[in-house]
Amino acid sequence: MGADTTLLGNSRQNKTHYADRTIALVGLMGAGKSTVGKRLAEALGREFYDSDAEIEKAAGLSISDIFAIHGENEFRRGERRVLERLLGETPHVLATGGGAYLDPSTRDLLREKAVTVWLNADLETLWNRVSRRNTRPLLRDPDPKGVLQRLFDEREPIYAQADLSVRSHDGPHDRTVRDILAALESWRPA
Repeated sequence: MGADTTLLGNSRQNKTHYADRTIALVGLMGAGKSTVGKRLAEALGREFYDSDAEIEKAAGLSISDIFAIHGENEFRRGERRVLERLLGETPHVLATGGGAYLDPSTRDLLREKAVTVWLNADLETLWNRVSRRNTRPLLRDPDPKGVLQRLFDEREPIYAQADLSVRSHDGPHDRTVRDILAALESWRPA
């Protein structure tokens, strides 16, 4: 599907306040960071990177295998190195892994080099999206919805520290992209 030029509005003309910064999407698994991120990058005429895909390329392993073989702590160290590399690139749109923003030093790095946008989805929307596939290492549990609820409750106050918060709508992702573009227009560096 091509870019909907109506999504652009005045964003290309008035984006100088965020033109030199990467747009980093943060939030829980299932919030739509990758799907929305691709469409946002298209609307802004930028490259799109998914940090999880970049980690898999660098490690030569899937995220699930990295967790199983090396554990979450080693995964987080690798994630930080990949994010540091990506944030040194030309400004782009970046979908981060659900846990990336939790680490204070990674959070500081993202806020220094990017505009952070929390894709905020309600629990039912998240569950509907993530329950379709069994690819989430943290949800491989007898009670995956209970795990998601716990993650939601624990992480919400941290995600709320992002520069912007945008509701991730259940439905066409173009609506969420439009909301991000509008939020970016109102954002100003601290």
